Parts: sequence; C-alpha cells; structure tokens
Amino acid sequence: MDTPLTIGGKTFRSRLLVGTGKYPDYKTMVRALEASGAEIVTVAVRRVNLDRSKESLLDHVDLKRYTLLPNTAACYTADDAIRTCLLAREAGMSNFVKLEVIGDEKTLFPDTEGLLAAAKVLVKEGFIVLPYTNDDPVMAKKLEDAGCAAVMPLAAPIGSGLGIRNPYNLKILLDAVKVPVIVDAGVGTASDAAVAMELGCDGVLMNTGIAGAKDPVTMAEAMREGVSAGRKAFLAGRIPKKLFATASSPLDGTFF
Repeated sequence: MDTPLTIGGKTFRSRLLVGTGKYPDYKTMVRALEASGAEIVTVAVRRVNLDRSKESLLDHVDLKRYTLLPNTAACYTADDAIRTCLLAREAGMSNFVKLEVIGDEKTLFPDTEGLLAAAKVLVKEGFIVLPYTNDDPVMAKKLEDAGCAAVMPLAAPIGSGLGIRNPYNLKILLDAVKVPVIVDAGVGTASDAAVAMELGCDGVLMNTGIAGAKDPVTMAEAMREGVSAGRKAFLAGRIPKKLFATASSPLDGTFF
C-alpha cells in the first residue's frame, strides 16, 4: 500500500504539482489543472496582482480545491526572495512557498548560496519552504538541515523539456535526504515524469511541459497518468537489468 505525500504536516493524494503560467488563456488553465488531478498549484508572486484591483490569475484558481504554492520566480537575490514571500503571506496567499533564487538569467540555474541563505531566514519566519535547487546531494542535505520541508532538484533547465539528464545524481540525492524529493523543471512529457517517479522521487512539479503542449488539457491528463504509473512501478520493484537473456518460460517441468 502506498502512503500519501506529506509536506510540512499536510498530506496530499496527488504527487503531481503544477504551475499556472504560459497557458493561452485562463479557461485552458482551469481545465488543465482539473485534468492533472493536482492538489498543489504554484503561482509566481511577482506576476500576479496582489491587491486584486483587476482580474487576476488568482480569480481562476479555486482555493477551496487547491493548496496554493506561491513561488519567487524572477528573484535574483536572497533579499528579493525573502521580501516576495513576506508580501505573498501578507496578501493572504500561503505560508507554503516554492523558493527560487536565480543565479543566471540565461540558464535560470539556481544561486544555491543565496538559496540556502534565504531558506534559513524563511524557515525562522515560519514558512514551509520548498526550494528549487540543482541536483547536488550536498546542497540538498544543507537545505534539509536548514529546515526545508522538501527539496526540489531540477531535472534539466527550466522550460527545456529535456527530461532527466542525470538520474545518478538524483539517486544519490534521494539517499542523502529524508524529506520529500520533488523533481522540478525540465520535464517535457509523460515518460519523463514516469522516469522521475521510478527513480523513487516523491513527486514532480511542472508547468511548461503541460502549458506549452499543443493540447495542454490532454497533456495534463497524460502527466497525471505518467506520475501514477512511475510511482506504482517504483513500489512494485523492477526486475534487475541483465546483459544476457533469461527465458520467460523455464524448461523445468517440461514434458518433451
């Protein structure tokens, strides 16, 4: 029997977390969120109108149905990220935060030094911190020790759709920490999501892979099934890989 995904004391049935950016319109976004089966939805704080004086993305996210995960996308310093989280909480969004401190504008790779510094401050401020980081097991352990509720290593650069580029680092990272490991960034299709889950990751967060698809709603459904299939395969335990064949029908007990 599987157990629910637990983050910061809250449990979730779905192991797929989804974003809200890049959709052609709000109607498509809403339908894709529903098709994904996700319970956690992430929103870029700097890209929404927090005072709600005009139509906002938040007007189209059912907060009775979804747990909101504000993120600090487009923050390039620890101070900016901390300030953004405080503003989001003041606006009533959530104390769950996806923490991003970007270190490079071209690759959008994280500034892990700034990330760790921001995480320490936000944990002390009572936030449930889910940091977007690289696939470095050492940094993942430091983030766990700082009090982060999960770690979210990238599979590949944000929006690249390249899939899992370094499964071996992810395996080492999974062994290094006890908090949930959620692959964040680089997932392009359902098979990428399945691979992440087959490795033993606790969940997958994605945005572009769904929102940028030709049919976002159908892709959201496919991602849901990919995550589910990968999780079941991990729990079932795959057969070991072998160089040579093993007969599917053993010769023991044959009559001629």
